[in-house]
Amino acid sequence: MTKTALVAGGGIAGTVAAIALHRAGWHARLFESRPEGVADERGAFLTVAVNGLAALRALDLDPGKVLAAGFPTPSLAMIGAGGRRLAVLPLGGPAADGTVTTTIRRADLYAALHAAAVERGIPIEFGRRLTSYTEGRGGVAATFGSDPEIEAGLLVGADGLRSRTRELLNPAGPAPTYLGLLNAGGFTTGPVDAELDRTPGLMHMAFGRRSFFGWAPAPDGSVWWFANPPSRQPARPSDFTAESWRAHLIDLFADDAFPAAAIIRATDVAIGPWNTDDLRRVPVWHSAHVVLAGDAAHAVAPSAGQGASMAIEDAVVLGRCLAKAGETQKALTEYERIRRPRVERVVAAGRRNGSGKTAGPVGAAIRDAMLPLAMKLLYRKGNPQAWILDHRM
Repeated sequence: MTKTALVAGGGIAGTVAAIALHRAGWHARLFESRPEGVADERGAFLTVAVNGLAALRALDLDPGKVLAAGFPTPSLAMIGAGGRRLAVLPLGGPAADGTVTTTIRRADLYAALHAAAVERGIPIEFGRRLTSYTEGRGGVAATFGSDPEIEAGLLVGADGLRSRTRELLNPAGPAPTYLGLLNAGGFTTGPVDAELDRTPGLMHMAFGRRSFFGWAPAPDGSVWWFANPPSRQPARPSDFTAESWRAHLIDLFADDAFPAAAIIRATDVAIGPWNTDDLRRVPVWHSAHVVLAGDAAHAVAPSAGQGASMAIEDAVVLGRCLAKAGETQKALTEYERIRRPRVERVVAAGRRNGSGKTAGPVGAAIRDAMLPLAMKLLYRKGNPQAWILDHRM
């Protein structure tokens, strides 16, 4: 059992962790709770930053192949409530091989990572959600649904923000924290009836009067977008129909000087709403034969742009620690020692970034007036995000 691993969660963290374990000489089995062919489109698309691309290369995964369905987004334009461009900032790269921060649909990234796992002979079992486990001196016995227990030397809990593995490791909490923002997203399916900057590779993020909005022109001519409407209370599935949610978003941006409303009107289906959550410090990351990775250990707010990259970094470090240490618990302790300080700092940065999206009218006016000068001062000696983006395994 000492070289067999069960990985709960077939998203980014779990799939890359299974690949990293395979590379370290472990026999990994990947368990995904969703049925085969059902991808989670919540989040619609995501960004894999250059540090995440570097982590993929550390596992001999070709970023160009894994992210082939995406497109480069090396720069970010910040836009004020009045439509004025406040700053253009680097999002990371190029790396030595020319790759830059890349934007990709979540479903496409899942599919590419699953294909890479299958190529390595890693079995993926769909419709299998972890329900419980028991731990002994020699390993762990885990139950997925109502099926019989499966024994292994290691259980990796990469089962997301509402991780069952984390609940069992940390019965007293913490629970995810709602950050006061909802999420929406989509892809245009028709022409946008507004003037639109289509600079290749330029992500736009705008501080609307009533909501934050981001968009990027894709190579196929469509526009990929997201919105973060503020809300004191988390959304419930019954709060909106698909039609009322789309109409609500269009109304939120009706008075803004950037083309958010026109982009949403050109979109058949606006995905959402779902809630923006992050995770306060998780006290216990591992036991002797169980360990957390990705959002299960440290959910990062989307405003950090680092959720996927932090998950990939976790997987690389976990695999390397298990390859080096003869004893599993020693490897897991080293993994936590390396990863915890970095990810907790990134989580804190994401929470700070998100707070600027709900500044209010007075705060927004001050922000729009001060942000251009503030960015010049911050970037005059280099990229202040370099500690995140330039990190290498």
